Amino acid sequence: MEILEEHPNIKRIKCPTSLYLRTSKKYLDALKKLGIEVEPVIKIGRPKKYGESEVKLIQKMLKNGSNPKEISKKLHLPIQTVYYLKETPLRRGRKPKYTPETEEEIKRLHAEGLRVKEISERLGIPLRTVYSIIKK
Repeated sequence: MEILEEHPNIKRIKCPTSLYLRTSKKYLDALKKLGIEVEPVIKIGRPKKYGESEVKLIQKMLKNGSNPKEISKKLHLPIQTVYYLKETPLRRGRKPKYTPETEEEIKRLHAEGLRVKEISERLGIPLRTVYSIIKK
């Protein structure tokens, strides 16, 4: 009620979804009768700290031959942030031990009818690994 006394011309109140859901129906109806619309604000996650201009600048500097450490010093950004913003596809988990070409060769040899033990001996790859690659 204090808000209404301080701001008599208020027409709309925006509040976080969590607060909106906890607000009683009677209170929302009373505000609606007074001509005040209450709506939840839908914002997901933390707001971005760096904009598109920083991302483009980092990419431009990388294309011009600067390394992430130099960019970090020039732009006064943490080096982890530079790596995060440089937009290279980082993959989670372990890197594959065998190249896609090796995996294709294993599958090809298996399709030709070679036994798993023969493939393992020919390519020098552990037996279990050959099985797991064939299974993919």
